[in-house]
Amino acid sequence: MSLEKHAMIEERLRQVFNDQTFKESLSAEDFNAYLTQKKTLNFHKGGILFEDGEIPDGVYFLNKGTAKLSKQGVYGKDQILRFIKEGDMIGYRAILCGENFQAAAEAMTDVEATFLPSELFLHLLEVMPALSFVMLQKIAFELGESSNTVTFLAQKTVRERLAEILLLLEQKLGTDPEGFIKISLTREEIANIIGTATESAIRLISEFKQDKLIEVEGRNIKILNHEKLVRLGHVTL
Repeated sequence: MSLEKHAMIEERLRQVFNDQTFKESLSAEDFNAYLTQKKTLNFHKGGILFEDGEIPDGVYFLNKGTAKLSKQGVYGKDQILRFIKEGDMIGYRAILCGENFQAAAEAMTDVEATFLPSELFLHLLEVMPALSFVMLQKIAFELGESSNTVTFLAQKTVRERLAEILLLLEQKLGTDPEGFIKISLTREEIANIIGTATESAIRLISEFKQDKLIEVEGRNIKILNHEKLVRLGHVTL
């Protein structure tokens, strides 16, 4: 997974998805429709942006906060698919495919999102080449990311997967002033991400802590030795 490319696409999306760019790129009529129809929505931590199976009615561009996409498996266990942070968008795939949502979106922190109704979003894609191009790039990147996830789960050990996920979460979400990754995850959530049992995740986190690879305070994790984690996870960042 190339987080550098992901960051580049997210930056391009931020440059396109804002009032100033829309004003410069759209006709007066389309810009007025955008201003009239867009909504600013706020979700508290644990709030649901949309449910798995729900009929999509628009897209969500995160202005603040972090959310997660997850899907419930056949045994009722949630599988975290990916995290969405400030400057990222969700909800577009179902609209473009004409399907119901295939996952649930939940706020991991307090979230502020700009909501655009489906018809308006589709119209903007038709009349605004810059938005269409960056969305095409985003979809292509995420298709490659899905292929990498298959390899990640099939070919790496659980220990290697944990090392890689911690590094990726830090790069994608950043750290707080004390150096802890900017997301609070339960051991079960970490287990879901790396595809193992909760007990195995607890044991591995304890081992990483004993080996002084990480520091743990409750649900918060700080990476102490990046070089060893990179070698352990065979990661190319």
